[in-house]
Amino acid sequence: MAELKAKGEEPEVLFWVGCAGAFDGRYKKVTRDFTKILDHVGIKYAVLGTEESCTGDPAKRAGNEFLFQMQAMSNIEILNGYNVKKIVTACPHCFNTLKNEYPDLGGDYEVIHHSEFLQQLINDGKLVVKGGGEFKGKKITFHDSCYLGRSNNIYEAPREVLETLDADLVEMKRCRSKGLCCGAGGAQMFKEPEPGNKDVNIERTEEALGLNPEVIATACPFCMTMMGDGVKHFEKEDSVKVMDIAELVAKSNNL
Repeated sequence: MAELKAKGEEPEVLFWVGCAGAFDGRYKKVTRDFTKILDHVGIKYAVLGTEESCTGDPAKRAGNEFLFQMQAMSNIEILNGYNVKKIVTACPHCFNTLKNEYPDLGGDYEVIHHSEFLQQLINDGKLVVKGGGEFKGKKITFHDSCYLGRSNNIYEAPREVLETLDADLVEMKRCRSKGLCCGAGGAQMFKEPEPGNKDVNIERTEEALGLNPEVIATACPFCMTMMGDGVKHFEKEDSVKVMDIAELVAKSNNL
C-alpha cells in the first residue's frame, strides 16, 4: 500500500493476509495460491506488509477487550490513512472481526471472505475453473468454519466454488448451521484443550474420515491446522489431504 500511495495509485482491493497467512508455514501456501489467482484474473490488489498487525480477534475471544481495542484502533488508523474501502481476506476470524466489530471503532469497510470473492469471480466469468482436471470425480467434503457459517451465514459460496471442480462433494452429517467446530475458535487455538474424553478436532476428523474422502476442504487457517492435526492423528495424511479452497482452484488451473 505504501508503494502504491507513493505513486498516487489505489488498488481495487486490500488483501488482508492475517497472522496465519503471514507466519504459519502451511497457510503461507494458501496466501501464495490466492495471490496467484488474483494475478491470473488481473485484480489490482495490495497488502499492508509490515504495517499489518493482528486484528485483535484472539485477544477479544480470550477476554482481553482492552488489548483488542488497542490492536483494532491501530489497524483502523492505518486503513483509514490509506482510504481503504474494500478488504478481502482468507481468514474467517479476520473477516468476522473486520466486518462486524471494527465499525463500532470507526473502521467501516466492505469486507469479503475469499470464498465469496472466488465465487464472484467465477460467476462474473473472470475466473474459469478448469473442471475435469485433477479433482474430477474425487470425493471432497467441506468443513464449515464457525466464523464463516454460523456467525456470518456463508454456506453456499465455498460449496459453489468446489462444485466447479467436477468433484464428488459429500457432506458430513453435521454441516452448515449444524456444523461441528474444529476446536480452535474462541482463542482455543493457542492453548491446550480442557480435560475430557476426546479432543474436538479428533471428533470432527473422525466424522470427515467416515466419508472416505480424498480431500477435506477448508476455508480457514485455524480449521486447516486442526483438521490437519486430526488426519495426522489417524495416520491418514498420505491418503487424505486437507486443502483450502483457494489451493484447490489454483491447482485445478495449474497456477
